[in-house]
Amino acid sequence: MYALNLPSFDAKIRKTNNGLEIFDPLRRKYVSMTPEEWVRQHFVHYLISEKGYPASLMANEAMIKLNSLTRRCDTVVYNNHLEPLVICEFKKHDIEITQQVFDQVVRYNIVLKVKYLIVSNGMSHYCCKMNYDDMSFDYLQEIPEYISL
Repeated sequence: MYALNLPSFDAKIRKTNNGLEIFDPLRRKYVSMTPEEWVRQHFVHYLISEKGYPASLMANEAMIKLNSLTRRCDTVVYNNHLEPLVICEFKKHDIEITQQVFDQVVRYNIVLKVKYLIVSNGMSHYCCKMNYDDMSFDYLQEIPEYISL
């Protein structure tokens, strides 16, 4: 694939009749290796290996109901009580992170009401902390470690 602004890792990749697949340790199966999936797997690995996020408290393609429609959050991180803490949204490496991308993750947050929103295209990463008391948010300089969530 291509280099990202994330640590590399030993990805398990296989070739099938349908193309390349990458192993997703959270879903415990091989999935189609789309450019967005390449970003997701790198970012999830980064969260686990560099930021101490427990894999057992993370889910890829987490389903939610939004206005009677089923949607899938790219990655959701939970606390020890299985309450959602973080929604991560990933885009292909050459997709610019715009307000429209943030609007998508904010719509998901209407349902989950998490403390943190993360958006990444593998090259640029943004994290904001929600403040529900005054209905605002603050952009953080870096992705927080799990222990500080």
